Amino acid sequence: MGFNRRRTRAGLAVTAAVTIALGVGIGAAGASGRQDWWGRGQQQPAPTSSTPTEAAGSTAAPAPGATQSTTPTDSPASAAPAPATTATPTATTPATTVAPSSAAPKPAAPATAPPRTSAPVRKGAGTTAAWAPPPANANFDYQIGGAYAPPSGVTVVSRDSEASPAAGIYNICYVNAFQAQPGAESWWKTNHPNLLLRDANGNLVVDEDWDELMLDFSTEAKRTALTRIVGGWIDTCASKGFKAIEPDNLDSYTRSKGLLTRAQAVSYAASLSAYAHSKGLAVAQKNLAELSTADARKAGFDFAVAEECATWNECDAYTATYGNHVIVIEYTESGYTKACRSHGSTLSVVLRDLDVTTPGSRSYVRKAC
Repeated sequence: MGFNRRRTRAGLAVTAAVTIALGVGIGAAGASGRQDWWGRGQQQPAPTSSTPTEAAGSTAAPAPGATQSTTPTDSPASAAPAPATTATPTATTPATTVAPSSAAPKPAAPATAPPRTSAPVRKGAGTTAAWAPPPANANFDYQIGGAYAPPSGVTVVSRDSEASPAAGIYNICYVNAFQAQPGAESWWKTNHPNLLLRDANGNLVVDEDWDELMLDFSTEAKRTALTRIVGGWIDTCASKGFKAIEPDNLDSYTRSKGLLTRAQAVSYAASLSAYAHSKGLAVAQKNLAELSTADARKAGFDFAVAEECATWNECDAYTATYGNHVIVIEYTESGYTKACRSHGSTLSVVLRDLDVTTPGSRSYVRKAC
């Protein structure tokens, strides 16, 4: 099953305890290399009278580092990569370094699965907001590790919510929606302690894979409160001009030691999707190939971002739900070659280095087919 596979976006494995006592801090997880792009500075939305608040005892305060990005929108013709805001993540060096692709945009290809029942452009009930998934079989680049001028021919890019969208192409906004961002633990403990997952002894539960506190979306009230917080990040994505969001860690329930369920994750995702759709943003299913089509529909997803689906023979699970609206990211040459042979003519397929670095890094790799 997909959730048992080795999660590979960090260059080094992080060993973490399953739980930590309330009040004990967590390291910044710098060894994982992921904190440099995972949602720092995402802001909390202002409370609204129509949305119930979380349980009493939490205090309202701005999310840590809640500032609007001032990075100018780059042009596809720009040559220099954007500098990283923190130290470059530790990376594993691949066998070869690949220059940015100069391939022309990929031509549209016929669907290899039944088309979705909904129209490509959708409107939410009671709202004028409209959204659409990224174009199928597009030339894609994955830039969540740092924004840079898209290689020639790229028409779809995914970037962290702190970055600015790339000019003239379709932009996806990455947010860590199901777990606490490294470095933000104290903010969650102070302002929203009851939205952090705890075990039977009251200890905070930590995701062993990423050394991150897990969010508690087990009840409707908590899902509503979390949607208000993450909704602020979604507002930022929309105001900057992104066209979709990529909410990560949908599969966190599989690492919750049985404290969370798939049904709860789907309900929380549905709340996030409804909010994103009201802002005119499409929503990606990130990983979790075993999610059924019925549950994907309940969650309100519009397309999929699938890491290593060729490596794990999972790509067809996504196309069964989304047709050609699937973005495939592989981190090994063998997985990339397999993806290109099986789905390169119909899906967006990209090879990236493990730490998703920027051009100029010794570990930077990027190919597309």
